[in-house]
Amino acid sequence: MTYIVTARKWRPTTFEDVVGQQHVSSTLKNAIQQNRLGHAYIFSGPRGVGKTTIARILARVLNCVEPLNGDPCNECESCREISSGRNVDVFEIDGASNRGVEEIRNLREAVRYAPAKSKYKVYIIDEVHMLTKEAFNALLKTLEEPPSHVLFIFATTEVHKVPPTILSRCQRFDFRRIAINDIIERLRLIAKEEGITIEDDALLYIAKKGDGSMRDAQSIFDQVVAFSGTNVTTALVLETLNIVDQDLYFDVTDILRNRDAKGGLQLIARIVDNGYDMREFLSGLAEHLRNLLTVTTTGSSDLIETSAEYRKRYKEEAQHFSDVDLIRYLRATIELHKELRYSSQPRIRLESGMIELVKMEKTSDLQSLINRLDELKKNTVNEGDIPIRGSANAGWTNGGNTVPDNQPAVQSSFTPPTPNVIRERPPEKKEKTTGSPSSISAEEAFARWDEFVTAVKTSRINLGSVLGQSALVDVDNGCLQLSCDNDFQLNTLRRNKEFLSKISERVFGIPTSFQIQKDTIKKGSDTKYDEDNKEHPVIDAMRRELGAEPL
Repeated sequence: MTYIVTARKWRPTTFEDVVGQQHVSSTLKNAIQQNRLGHAYIFSGPRGVGKTTIARILARVLNCVEPLNGDPCNECESCREISSGRNVDVFEIDGASNRGVEEIRNLREAVRYAPAKSKYKVYIIDEVHMLTKEAFNALLKTLEEPPSHVLFIFATTEVHKVPPTILSRCQRFDFRRIAINDIIERLRLIAKEEGITIEDDALLYIAKKGDGSMRDAQSIFDQVVAFSGTNVTTALVLETLNIVDQDLYFDVTDILRNRDAKGGLQLIARIVDNGYDMREFLSGLAEHLRNLLTVTTTGSSDLIETSAEYRKRYKEEAQHFSDVDLIRYLRATIELHKELRYSSQPRIRLESGMIELVKMEKTSDLQSLINRLDELKKNTVNEGDIPIRGSANAGWTNGGNTVPDNQPAVQSSFTPPTPNVIRERPPEKKEKTTGSPSSISAEEAFARWDEFVTAVKTSRINLGSVLGQSALVDVDNGCLQLSCDNDFQLNTLRRNKEFLSKISERVFGIPTSFQIQKDTIKKGSDTKYDEDNKEHPVIDAMRRELGAEPL
């Protein structure tokens, strides 16, 4: 016998067999049993979720000689003819190749005639959104008042392209993406009936690769069986589909936790050597971080679509990360995924992105630094309250009270600060005036620079990427001074100065101008401010409040 692919061989023949679309199946069965069937239906939803399958089941049950509780018997001549595509009263039309007004005119003429041998004429138009505007208009009157022996069933993956005048004349059913567990159970049943042994993790990878489509999952199942034979293991599935192993993502989080930049570069080398798609790796990493974030947020692994073994690993791994850190890692990974699409050197960009993730400061470290600054501020006392060591006969003095040297000191909770902490408070500095009140201040420009770069990327992603590689070095009377590393960045930004001014006015709310030059940032500097620029608000605050001085 000729081989039949799984998607066709195991196509559901009754409403009960359809997986994941119970809301559609139950409604249609009840409508048939209560004799409340409409004259036109539109089935919308993703690919491979059962739209055409349910349309064929509905056509069979309407023309079945002995229907069983709203399902076709699949034994009578009419059911067999419809299943094999030989019934002259059931028409399956491809909307892409029959999209013109002439085809619809022919259809209007044909619907007037009674069925040749069945109860109903059924017209199933697949991808109906491909019809032209004129074809839709020609169909309107017939669709609104068709003969009693005609039923229209439209299927589409892009229902938003169907005119509202058509939608208002149909009963609409929205088909859902099929859940991973439902796909796994269906594939397990098929494997059992076909005499194929397959591991649970292998089924999970196939179902996830199907992306909510039962037909896609069954096609992948056929591909894996053709490669592996009747004994399908997880390793063979990963090799066949070139899927990144889940353990690799746990290696990534180990690298992030240990801040191992060398290990990160070695892991990227493994990805390239194994031929994995870099963007697919980043998609998997984003899902991995999302799973960890789910555990840290909910305290449970129930919302993770994986096996029981990996759920346990996620609960253990999540203990090493905070939800805030995971959110920052996740945002950086998603942004890297976007940039990789337009990068001319994807490996270099992926390696630099991995190093950025490894070097990213943890929230706990930042909070510890803030706490130390707060503690330092509390321990800093005014000069008049500092106990000063007097002469040998004067003893210790504190606020005019003297304690002789030959008497024991009274116990006090006050602890003298160390000499290297107590400094004379520097005189107040007047803030530097950078322009008129209508000009943007340097403090605001530096604080909202990332917001401005993001706004430019939203409008022009290439220009935003170039702008993100430049640096804001100074603000002078409403003029933002930028520095570039090379001539390409310099020329690109100079050509788009007018556009940058429009975006900056929208972001900052103040008209600004730009001065763009090359290599004005000191090499080896870790900050956008050189040591001659001591007017940064954070530096001023640390000097004023904490008495800090440059090293």
